[in-house]
Amino acid sequence: MLTVASDIEVLARFGRALADPIRCRILLALREAPAYPSDLADAIGVSRTRLSNHLTCLRDCGLVVTAPDGRRTRYELADTRLGRALDDLRQAVVAVEHDKTCPDAGTKGCC
Repeated sequence: MLTVASDIEVLARFGRALADPIRCRILLALREAPAYPSDLADAIGVSRTRLSNHLTCLRDCGLVVTAPDGRRTRYELADTRLGRALDDLRQAVVAVEHDKTCPDAGTKGCC
């Protein structure tokens, strides 16, 4: 059980980052390779302004970092273990998807 405030805060930041589908798509794209904002915006199909707001959130959560590349700025995952964690989390959710154990799943659609 998590009791240390910093552990709980870290997981809450991770959850906040994953709470938005656009941020999930950004993280999955960066899991594959570092990218420039303009390329990410095109690949994900959002405006550069909207992408910028989501990248700011991901930076503030500590999940992505910037790397200067000449006159451009490249984004990448803050740690390669985040890519593996995303894969593990996705696989775990898919594995239990058919076993909805949440008692409120049918009425509240939470799961």
